Amino acid sequence: MPEISHADLAISASSKLTRKRLLIDGQQVEPLSGRYFDVLNPATGEIIAVVAEADASDIDRAVRAARKALEGPWGRMRAADRGLVLQRFAQLLEDHAQELIALESLDTGKPLAAVQRQDLPAAIDTLRYYAGWADKINGQVIPARHDALTYTVREPIGVVGAIVPWNFPLMIGMWKIAPALACGCTVVLKPAEITPLSALRIGELALDAGLPPGTLNIVPGFGKTAGRAMVDHPDIDKITFTGSPTVGREILAGAAGNLKRVTLELGGKSANVIFDDADLDSAAKAAASGIFFNSGQVCSAGSRILAHASVYDEVVERMTTRAKAIRVGDPALSGTTMGPIVSELQMKRVLEYVDIGTKEGATVTTGGTRIGDRGYFVAPTVFGNVDHEMRVSQEEIFGPVVSIIRFFDEADAISKANGTKYSLAAGVWSSDIGRVQRFAKQVKAGTVWINTYGYTDVRLPWGGSRDSGFGREHGDAALENFTEPKAVWMNLNV
Repeated sequence: MPEISHADLAISASSKLTRKRLLIDGQQVEPLSGRYFDVLNPATGEIIAVVAEADASDIDRAVRAARKALEGPWGRMRAADRGLVLQRFAQLLEDHAQELIALESLDTGKPLAAVQRQDLPAAIDTLRYYAGWADKINGQVIPARHDALTYTVREPIGVVGAIVPWNFPLMIGMWKIAPALACGCTVVLKPAEITPLSALRIGELALDAGLPPGTLNIVPGFGKTAGRAMVDHPDIDKITFTGSPTVGREILAGAAGNLKRVTLELGGKSANVIFDDADLDSAAKAAASGIFFNSGQVCSAGSRILAHASVYDEVVERMTTRAKAIRVGDPALSGTTMGPIVSELQMKRVLEYVDIGTKEGATVTTGGTRIGDRGYFVAPTVFGNVDHEMRVSQEEIFGPVVSIIRFFDEADAISKANGTKYSLAAGVWSSDIGRVQRFAKQVKAGTVWINTYGYTDVRLPWGGSRDSGFGREHGDAALENFTEPKAVWMNLNV
C-alpha cells in the first residue's frame, strides 16, 4: 500500500461527511422516526457527521430485505460466484484505501499510520480469505449402512444480525461480514453509534462489487433500541456480537425468544507473564505495544503484566520509560503513535480507574492524567505495586493503563494469570522451553503468545470463555457460526 499524506487524508475524509442515511435493501434511506445523531471526532470533540438513528421499525425493514435476498438472488447464486463477488469487494476496499483509512482515523481517533498498517489490511485479508472459502464449504459422505447413501451438507444459517464495537469498527465488522456472506447468509449490521462511518461506506462499496440489494444492510443506532430490536427480532437467525460482558449477557437472554444462535466475543484482562530468564528488552517493548496500542482499547490488551519478583523493579522501570516515550497527539500527524480515547464517556471511565488504583494503594509511575482540554487524550499510565486482588488488576479498564504485579514462582504465575473472570488471551516470556509449554497448557486463554504478544491472523481461531464469551471467529472455525449441518438419508433399495 503506498505512503499517504496524513494532512490530505484528514481533509479529504472530513469534506465528504455530512448527513449519512441508513443502508437498507440497496438504498440509502431515511429512518422512519426521522431521528439523527451526532458523530464526534475524538481528537477534537467536534461534530464530523450526523447519522440516521435506526430503531425497531428500521431493523424490521432491514431484516425483511435480508430475508428476501437470502431466498432470492444471493441464496440462489452459485457458491463460486459468491466468492468472485467477495473478491471484487476486497479489491474495492483496496482501491479506496486512502479514503477508508482517513475515515476510520477521523471516526475512532486512531493514528492514520495504525489504520494503514493494521486495520484496513486485516479487513481486506479477511474478505479475501473467506472469498476463497465460498465454494469449499463441504459436507461428508458417511457410511452408516450398506443399503443407504448417507451424507451431510452445510447450509447457510440464514439472516445474521452483526453487532460491532467501536474499537475496531472496520476490522471487526469484516470479521463478521466476510464469513457470513461466504457461507451464503445475509447480514444486518449495526455498527457502534460512536463509530458508524466506515461501516456505511463499505456497505456502499459492497453494492458496487455486485452484492444484491438486501444482502448487506447497515443500520447505525443505539444498543437499547436498534441492538435490542435485532436480538428480539423473530426472523434473525443468528446474532454475532463483540463487546462487553454485561451486554453479552443481555443478548444471550434476549436470544431465547426464538432460540437464535449466538456468538459472543467479550472482554479481557489478559496476563503478560515475564519470567526472570526472559529477554527483558524484547518483553518490555512488546508489553508496551500490547497495552498502549489503540490507546489500550483492545479486548486482548496485556493490561496485567506479571513480573517475577527478581526482575519486578526493572520491568516497572522499563515500562515507565517506554510509556513516557509514546507520542500522544493528533491522529493525522505522521509522528503520532497514540491517539485519543474514543469518547468523553470512555475517557472519564479510564480516569476513574486511575483514581481507584491510587486509592487502593497502587503507585502511578507515569501518566494517569488527561492531556490538554480539547479531545479525549489520556497519558499512557503505568501502575506499580499492584496487588493481584485490586480492582485495577481484576476489572477491564479498556484504556492505556497497565498494572504490574509480582509473582514468585511458576505456580504463582499460573494462579495469578488464571485469577480473573476473563480468559481471552495471555502471553509468556522465558528462555525455558519447558516452562513456556507448561504455561501454555495450563493457562485459561483462547490464544497464548510465547515470547511475543498481540499478533492475530484470520487463519487462526479467535475467542475465549467465561466472561470473554464463547464461540470462535476466524479460520474454518468461523464457518460453524454461519452454517447448519443437514443429514440426508437415501434408501438404496428402491
